[in-house]
Amino acid sequence: KAGHDASMSISPDLALILPLLLRMAVTAAFVVTASIVTERSGPVVGALVATLPVYTGPVYVFLSLDHDAAFIAASALAALPINAVIIAFGMIYAMTAQRHGALASFGTAILAWLALASLAHATTWSLGSALAVNALACAICLPPAQRYRKVVMPPIRRRWYDIPLRALLVALMVAMVVGLSSRVGPAITGILAVFPIVSSSLMLILHPRIGGRPTAAVLANSLWGMVGFGLGLTTLHLGALYLGSSAGLILGLVVCVCWNLGLWAFSRRGVTR
Repeated sequence: KAGHDASMSISPDLALILPLLLRMAVTAAFVVTASIVTERSGPVVGALVATLPVYTGPVYVFLSLDHDAAFIAASALAALPINAVIIAFGMIYAMTAQRHGALASFGTAILAWLALASLAHATTWSLGSALAVNALACAICLPPAQRYRKVVMPPIRRRWYDIPLRALLVALMVAMVVGLSSRVGPAITGILAVFPIVSSSLMLILHPRIGGRPTAAVLANSLWGMVGFGLGLTTLHLGALYLGSSAGLILGLVVCVCWNLGLWAFSRRGVTR
């Protein structure tokens, strides 16, 4: 009977831990797979894969299991101006990586992300103003990014710890977002849900192996993909607000995938010509 009582006392803990571990593992698997495809596909296709919601999508699915549609809609709206911050983050890295090493380039970019994300969090956003700041970021960053996009991707030698390190980073982010969402509210949750974990891992892993310019090419190409990511967040916000979380998630994913497929088709047309 004592053993039965002990097992009964452990079960509630396992009931809380096991779903979280499963969520961490699923999201880590998506991100690691996408990052490996990115490394092997060249800067254009790799960037399109990297900007799919392989981290944010699963995180929002898990959040929708714990929160109502209003929370998801508010979180997506808070994440939308952060998408503009990520565009600036990628552009700052691409510029810095032309002349500096991995730590200096990533450090400069992540400090800029932290400063701009803090400013965005301190601002009250409507959907119109969030879309406007994304348009401004695109107008400032996309034209100069063109000069960094076309670089031949050299072969990459992967180290044994690359995949476990990426999986660990993603798993920790998922645990933090899902675990803290009820405490910090939809705004902070939205910021954490779109943290550029995929881009950051590519910067830190690819830059020392293949150099700053090829890595910068991946980030420069990804900026156009972030436009579609922003449209996906907009769709998620509106869909969750008026149709429910499930419809918002599905429609947001469809928008992101269709946008990146369109970019891929456009790039293939350029190659054919």
